[in-house]
Amino acid sequence: GEVYTSFTFLAASGWAYANGAAAFYILCYGTVGFILGYFMVPAIWRVGKERGLLTAPDFFAFRYDNRLLGRVLGIFYFFTIVPYVALQLTGIQILLTLAGYGAYNPATAVVVALLLTTVFVFTAGLRGTAWASVIKDILVLAAVIFAGVAIPVHFFGSPAAVFSRLAEAKPQWLTLQTVGLHTPAWFVSTVILNGVGFFMGPHSIAAVYAARDENTLRRNMIFLPFYQVVLLLVFFAGFAALLIVPGLKGAAVDQSFMLVVQRFYPAWVLGLVAGAGCLAALVPVSAQLLGAASALSKNLVGDIAGWKAEDPANTLCARILIVVLAVLALAFWRAHIELGELLLLYYNFITQMLPGFVFGLVWKRANAWGVSAGIAAGLCTALWLALAGVSWFGLNVGLIGLIVNIGVCVAVTLLTTQNEKARS
Repeated sequence: GEVYTSFTFLAASGWAYANGAAAFYILCYGTVGFILGYFMVPAIWRVGKERGLLTAPDFFAFRYDNRLLGRVLGIFYFFTIVPYVALQLTGIQILLTLAGYGAYNPATAVVVALLLTTVFVFTAGLRGTAWASVIKDILVLAAVIFAGVAIPVHFFGSPAAVFSRLAEAKPQWLTLQTVGLHTPAWFVSTVILNGVGFFMGPHSIAAVYAARDENTLRRNMIFLPFYQVVLLLVFFAGFAALLIVPGLKGAAVDQSFMLVVQRFYPAWVLGLVAGAGCLAALVPVSAQLLGAASALSKNLVGDIAGWKAEDPANTLCARILIVVLAVLALAFWRAHIELGELLLLYYNFITQMLPGFVFGLVWKRANAWGVSAGIAAGLCTALWLALAGVSWFGLNVGLIGLIVNIGVCVAVTLLTTQNEKARS
């Protein structure tokens, strides 16, 4: 259910519209994530199965024998998911604005949609969300095929003709920039960062723990890359929109292909496509809310209060935190940040969890001091570079933070283990 979201539906075509070939990173990073996941995700599942782990911070608290680390990461996961939820809400706003032809207040509709999603999470839980994801993916797949095939055929005769026209009108859109932000260095570093962080979210780890067995996970890692091929159709839609409705700027680029549907197709077609897009936002939101709220409830509040995972108080706390998280996401959504930037912001932070998982699986000497110091250093580096607008060698600032994270983690781990040996 994480493959097709409102980012896929709107921002991928918007990135193709606004940035050209730089958007192809979206096609690449998921496959990198599945390749890494084939080897790492079953190992995480084994640890979770053996120890009864339920949340991402559970892994850190158990592996590094440090409940304080689990508590801190419960807070981290709770707040880090906010940009991702806001991304989905922005997608809903765009879709409802266009589908309603401006006849009603989309902000009110977004609030109502989030309220209904919250109620759905209360009643359905993780497995209900998984089944809803299946239905959502089928509907979104149909809408994406329409966007990537029907629109190019309608206006240009074929998807291939779109690229021919684009090569004539904007040839620079089909190659990466040699100067500026979206250089080859940025492209490769962003693919790596988003790829290795693909399964680091609280909702992703919770889904891994809930899997039936290791073979199911490996089988998913083998076949899910085929989903990425469908993203090509989204790029077709974005490039076609660039030729049909040129001149969009800023956040308006996220509306590009939906504007084409609104202006040139019947209302019922617009309604079906917008409905599929809203599902592409609401179903992932339910998993994200549940995963992040459960992490904070179990690993911070429940740990301090001494609750067990199955205690009614823990369930009630998680539901309250789902509402709190939804309100925070609504506040963040009001900032009106572009969809593509929201996703990059999320991965800059969440990928800093990767060394803690990898070292926890393969390096016996890894300890809480090293992992904590590495995460702190990586987050501070990525945040500082992002706020300062600085990028070393054109690399994605999140990857620079990850490199610092790994270096600090290794150095502090070696230093603290040597000190422990000296004292003993």
